[in-house]
Order: sequence, then C-alpha cells, then structure tokens
Amino acid sequence: MTRTKIRTYSKISALADIKIEPFDVNKRYTKPHRHNKYMELVYFSAGSGMHYMDETGYAIEPPVIFIIKKDEVHHWEIDTVPEGFVIIIKEGFMEKTLDKHINLQLRQLGHKKIIKPNFDPTIQSLFEIASKEIKEICASRDILVEGVLKALFSKILTYVEIDENLSTTNLEERFEELLQTKLKNDVAYYAQKLNTTSQNLNALCKKKHDKTASSVIADHIIKETKRLLLYTDLSVTEIAYAFDFTDVSHFVKYFKRHDGQTPLHFKKAAIVP
Repeated sequence: MTRTKIRTYSKISALADIKIEPFDVNKRYTKPHRHNKYMELVYFSAGSGMHYMDETGYAIEPPVIFIIKKDEVHHWEIDTVPEGFVIIIKEGFMEKTLDKHINLQLRQLGHKKIIKPNFDPTIQSLFEIASKEIKEICASRDILVEGVLKALFSKILTYVEIDENLSTTNLEERFEELLQTKLKNDVAYYAQKLNTTSQNLNALCKKKHDKTASSVIADHIIKETKRLLLYTDLSVTEIAYAFDFTDVSHFVKYFKRHDGQTPLHFKKAAIVP
C-alpha cells in the first residue's frame, strides 16, 4: 500500500484535554507516527532500548524523560519491560488551566527533547500522585491535578538549563501554530494571515531566534520534508507541490541550500525505520 501521509495516532479521548497514566507495556514496539495535536511527556524509571524522534535515535537509559511535540514523528523499540508514566497534554488544557505558570513550564519543557534527571524519588512520587488524582471524581479535581503538575514540572525543570527569554508573545504563538498548519515559502503569506507586516515578523524572528522569518520557515519546511521522505512514499515532486513550490528544481536547490544535500541524497543516506 502506498503511504501518502504520516500515520497519526490519538491516545486520548476527544473529550479529554489531559491524560496521566503508567506507560503501557504493550507499546514496546510501535510504528513511526505523530500525535493528533497534543504534546506527550514520557518518564522511564526502568527499561531499555531506543526511542526515535524524527531521524534521531535516543537510548532509553532510566531515569529519563522524553518530550514529544505534536509535529514530531516518533516510535519506540523497547527491548525490556518498561516502567514509567505518560502525560498527554492538548492545547485545550493550556487554554483552560487556572494556573498560567504551568503554561510557561510547558513552553520551557517543550524546548527539550530529552531530560536526564538523577534518581529522584520525588519525581516518581509526583507522577504516581498525578496519575491517581486525575482519576478522582470531585469538584476540586482540576485544582489538585494542576497543583501536582506544577510541582512535578518544577522538579523536572531543576534538571534543565532554563532560557529566561521564553516569554512567548501572542504573535509568536500564532506564527508557530500557522507553521504547523500550513507550510509555504512565503513570509508575506504568514504576515498577512497574522495581520502584521513582513518587517514585524522578521523583527520578531530576529529577536527570538536570531534568524530571519524566511529562515524560520525554511527550518520547518526542511524538517517536514525529511519526515515525508522517511515515513511516506511521496516523491520529491509531490512534496514540492505540497509546499506550493511550482518548480521542482527550485525546491531541490532550496533543500540543498539549507541542508547541504539534495532530498534524494538525504533519503538514500537515511536509515528508514
């Protein structure tokens, strides 16, 4: 069967904004997939094997925490019985949360792929408490869960070098959301969608990323192209058209300019799971 899309899984009810539970030991081997608009935080206290995020493999060496963002393609190859917890967080949770400091914590965590805390019994205990509290049926459940999550995230962040300049602006958030919805090599297109100017968008990207807006867009296009080359059967021509490139040779040159190799060279050199 021809693969024209990357598999998308949803491990949470459409009615829920957050899910906290022990890691499912039946999910030791999974096919490459991305998530249906949610962020996933996975903590291992035991287990071994590999975790692949996009084209990079990470050894599972507990204690370890993986953060999988909603646009990333990932899969597990776990060769011993794992122990740990999974937290799934939708955008709706961040919109409804009563304690907005949790949103800042999640943005700080979202800039990491892997965190290696020490053997810390507090982290284990907070995961256990959170997984129990979320199952409670009472009026104060959401407040209790948020309190535990805030403590848990604070503890995890003690093992992370924090970027103090992560006070994300609303414009930056909306630009990021657009990039995850539609990829197009056109700064003016995004500026128009965001009701701003190309100059303002460039100034924002220079301040936040030390890059032009076109370079930020290119980073996303190259990353998504690699995912499509690895995990679908789409041709370079089809991928170019998906990103609104009308000239395939222009797209190939664009990819090479930003990645140092052509799309086909990348695909031939890559080990496809």
